[in-house]
Amino acid sequence: MLMRWRGRAPWPNNPDYCGACFQLLDRYHGGAEIESSFLFADIRGSTTLAEGMSPTAFRTLLDHFYNIAARVLVAHDGIVDKFVGDEVVGIFIPALAHESHPAQAIAAARALLEETSDGGSAGLSLPVGVGVATGTAFVGSVGETHTAAMTALGDIVNVTARLASAARPGEILVNDRAAEQGGLETASLEVRRLELKGKTQPTTVYVVNAGRTSTP
Repeated sequence: MLMRWRGRAPWPNNPDYCGACFQLLDRYHGGAEIESSFLFADIRGSTTLAEGMSPTAFRTLLDHFYNIAARVLVAHDGIVDKFVGDEVVGIFIPALAHESHPAQAIAAARALLEETSDGGSAGLSLPVGVGVATGTAFVGSVGETHTAAMTALGDIVNVTARLASAARPGEILVNDRAAEQGGLETASLEVRRLELKGKTQPTTVYVVNAGRTSTP
């Protein structure tokens, strides 16, 4: 209570950390280009799912997904960047996840698939695809002063979003940099070279399926 009174309440994007420092970033438009890891995950076929249920039931389904995703990201020292429709965006930066940010992002992706595929306590099994990538991005405050918010921008962010879109239900697509730096055992993994929208060169990814027990 005292910390809240002094303006040091938990940060909404990851309540394990104090919000005061991140509020300063927003206020003064702070930020920098840093190597980070990113996780995009969405519910595949959500339009068809929504068609077969009431709007309230679909809202319950999304809430279930959001709750799992937020818990998993926070547990792996990630930042809950945003929820957009049926998609969650997570950021893993060295300041929070340290040098293990690629491994943390991969571990979070695995945990997310495990929890959404088995239905959890709510009994709602969801077809989720995930993209994980590591690269250099601008991470910091973006937007007008009164609406500024911390987020990430750059090619690697766009690549991660494309990977999530290309992932089949129950798949994690991991770019080669995240795989290498995250210590992912790739010898037995499927390798794909994807022609991603807007990219001039194919992107090499490793495919991790839900239920794999090997760890980075």
